[in-house]
Amino acid sequence: MNVSLEELAARLTEGTQELRLERLPRPGVIHEAVERLRSLLFPAGDVESNALAVLREVRAEMVVQVGRALDFARVRALPQTSQPEPQHDSPEALVDAWLERLPEVRRMLELDAQAAYEGDPAATSPEEVACCYPGFLAIAYHRLAHELYRLGVPLVPRAISERAHSLTGIDIHPGARIGERFFIDHGTGIVVGETAVLGRGVSLYQGVTLGAKKFELDEHGNPVKGVPRHPILEDGVIVYAGATILGRVTIGRGSVIGGNVWLTESVPPGSKITHSSEKI
Repeated sequence: MNVSLEELAARLTEGTQELRLERLPRPGVIHEAVERLRSLLFPAGDVESNALAVLREVRAEMVVQVGRALDFARVRALPQTSQPEPQHDSPEALVDAWLERLPEVRRMLELDAQAAYEGDPAATSPEEVACCYPGFLAIAYHRLAHELYRLGVPLVPRAISERAHSLTGIDIHPGARIGERFFIDHGTGIVVGETAVLGRGVSLYQGVTLGAKKFELDEHGNPVKGVPRHPILEDGVIVYAGATILGRVTIGRGSVIGGNVWLTESVPPGSKITHSSEKI
């Protein structure tokens, strides 16, 4: 080596003064806690005897991680986005509020599993969906992350959503608002942006993008954060594989968007859009 290990260590330490990840929450701890919660919501065995222990452990771990996130946000003065401000001052109160929403999260996930079973002819039961489907895994992580997002917890929701992204290839921003009976089939390559709104009974197939068409810029030429810029899909919309919908457009109730369609304008309820449609 041309430099000593001591000198190399000193250089590395100097080079990270502006980007110190040790201040951030620990993604690995968050991932493990969320996976234990998911197993608690849909247990593979008898968990009644240790459910309380799991909740206590998860609470203790998440209080630390949420506390780190709050501290980092205060020191770093993170920019305003679409996310609300923290709903409580203490990490304990935020984590408790999150855990209190678990029964509602499970109710919605049960409806999601049922929707997948009804919508996929290859599915043999809702239990198979909950156990095996990557789309359901991504939805479960999203619903847990979204509740933290709604509570105003910084950073931690994104750590959860990016874990789902790495596991499934499905990228759902924790800020996206998604109604009941959400169905993702196959799923790989799906992208749902931060300000997207999906109604009840929406179905997405692999490769779908619900993205932004353009970004408003500030006086320095940087994108303005927190502006609604992603699509609204009303109840019962189906978007088939490879379709791209961009901008703050509204896809009317019960519409069907065909595969590989590129759409940048709103369509009325009951529309059926394909490559041969005059609307495209």
